[in-house]
Amino acid sequence: MARDLPIFLLAAGGTGGHMFPAEALARALLGRGAHVELVTDRRGHAFGDQLPEVPVHRVHAAAPGAGFLGKLKAGLVMGRGLLQSGALIRHLRPDAVVGFGGYPSVPAVYAAAQAKVPVLLHEQNAVLGRANRLLVPGAARIATAFPEVSGVKPAHRAKIIRTGNPVRPPIAAQRHAAYQPPAADGPVRLLVMGGSQGARVFSEVVPAALARLPESLRARIHLSQQCRPEDLEEARAAYAGIGLGSVDLQSFFRDVPERMAGCHLAITRSGASTVAELTCIGRPAILVPYPHAMDDHQTANARAVVDAGAGWLVPQPAFVADALADRLTDLLVHPDNLAVAAAAAHAWGMDDAAGRLADAVYALADIPTEPPTDATEAAE
Repeated sequence: MARDLPIFLLAAGGTGGHMFPAEALARALLGRGAHVELVTDRRGHAFGDQLPEVPVHRVHAAAPGAGFLGKLKAGLVMGRGLLQSGALIRHLRPDAVVGFGGYPSVPAVYAAAQAKVPVLLHEQNAVLGRANRLLVPGAARIATAFPEVSGVKPAHRAKIIRTGNPVRPPIAAQRHAAYQPPAADGPVRLLVMGGSQGARVFSEVVPAALARLPESLRARIHLSQQCRPEDLEEARAAYAGIGLGSVDLQSFFRDVPERMAGCHLAITRSGASTVAELTCIGRPAILVPYPHAMDDHQTANARAVVDAGAGWLVPQPAFVADALADRLTDLLVHPDNLAVAAAAAHAWGMDDAAGRLADAVYALADIPTEPPTDATEAAE
C-alpha cells in the first residue's frame, strides 16, 4: 500500500448506533484522500454497498458473560480477537485508530494502544459506554456527542473534545429547514417514533392520550407514527373514530428526515442517534427514555436535551395517557413554547460532526489535512 496516503482504521460494534457515526467518519476521511479500513466482529454489519472502497475485517469479540465460566469464555474469544487485531495493525500500520464503542471495537483499539498507534474514542451517549470505559486509559482523545459525559474519570477529562455525533447526510441536509410553530387553528404535525421498529408503549399510550384532547385540537392533528409490525392493526383500531386530521401508521419510515423536518413536535426515545437527528434539524421533542438501556444512558441523553431547553423528559412509568394529554394540550395552546424549544434544539445540535471528527483524527495523527472536496461537502 502506498504510504503517501494517510491510513486510518475504524473499529465499531455492529449496531447502527456505532456504525452510523463510523460510516460518516469514513466518508469524511475518504473525501480528504485518506485510506480507510473497518474492524468489527463476525456479527457486525459493515457499510456494505454504501462504501465498497472500505475493506472490512472481522475479528473475534464477545461481551463478558455471566459467572466465572462466561467471563472466561469471553476472555478467550477476546484474546483471539486481540491476536487477529495485532496482526492487522502490524500489516496495515495505520496513522491512527478510531474506536466507536461496542465490544467488537475492543481488540483492535487495545492492540493499537499496545502498538503505540494514536487512538481516538468516539462516545455517542451522555454516559461512557462499557467498552469505551475499558479503553480510555490507552486513548489519546475522547470525542463526545454531549457536552458532559459521565463515567470519565477526572484524570482522563483533559482528553475530551466535543465533536458531536455524525448524522446521515439526508438529516444534515434538513439543518436549514426553518421551524414554524403551529398557527392558531392550523394543522399540527405530530411525529411518533420509538426506534427503527417503534415502541409498544407509544402504540398503547398515544392513541389514548389523543382521544382525551378537546375535539377542536384532535381535528388539527396530523399524526405520523412508527409502530412495531405486530402492533399496527391494534393501533389502527385505537385511532379509528378519534377524529384526527389524518393518521399515517407504518412499521418503518423511509423518509424520516423529511417527516422530522416537517413535524411541529416529536415523541421519541432518546437514543444517541435520535437526539443527534432531532437537534441537528432543530425540532422539539417529548423524550421517553428506554428504561432498560445499558447504564440508563437514554435518561442521561434526555436530561442533556432538557437542560438545553430543547425538549421534555418523561420517564416511561410517568408516560400515561392523562399526563400526555395534559402536556400536549398545554404545548398546543401555547405554541411559542414549541418555537423556543425548537430554537434551543437547533442551537445545541450539530450538522458538521463528521468534519469535526475528521479534523480531530488528522490532528491526532499530526497530518495536515486538505479541505474536503465538493463531493464530500455535499455528502455531509
